[in-house]
Amino acid sequence: MNRIFFLAMCIVLSLTTIAQQTKAPIEKEKWHWGNPNKQDTASGYAQTLKVGDVLYISGTVSTTLDEAGVKRLYSGLERSLKQYGLTFQHVVKENLYTTDIEAMKQLNDVRKQFYKGDFPAATWVQITRLFMPEAKLEVELVAHFPKQ
Repeated sequence: MNRIFFLAMCIVLSLTTIAQQTKAPIEKEKWHWGNPNKQDTASGYAQTLKVGDVLYISGTVSTTLDEAGVKRLYSGLERSLKQYGLTFQHVVKENLYTTDIEAMKQLNDVRKQFYKGDFPAATWVQITRLFMPEAKLEVELVAHFPKQ
């Protein structure tokens, strides 16, 4: 009888916890290139989304695969990080999508300058096209805030 009571109490507590988690919304802090709405409602995304101590940065694009285009792209990512007082040293994950992986390999030294030797986990993928048809490169980041 005690086992049945114990199991029933565990089930009730689990269901109560699930119900409480379902009701509580996640606190999201957004930023979108200075847009007062803090998101792009036409395309349906925010440039940055902070949840807890994690910052998610949406893909930033370049329409050229050359040194200037890569620098502009990473400078845009740097701007997103700076909005929250972060740098590339807070980045833990980078996803890079390009229409020409061989060209991007040749430009990797430009990218590496922004990380200053402290590189994140990274995934590079060659694709046939991006959301913007003229885009050649898109990079998204995940960064963590330091513990205080």
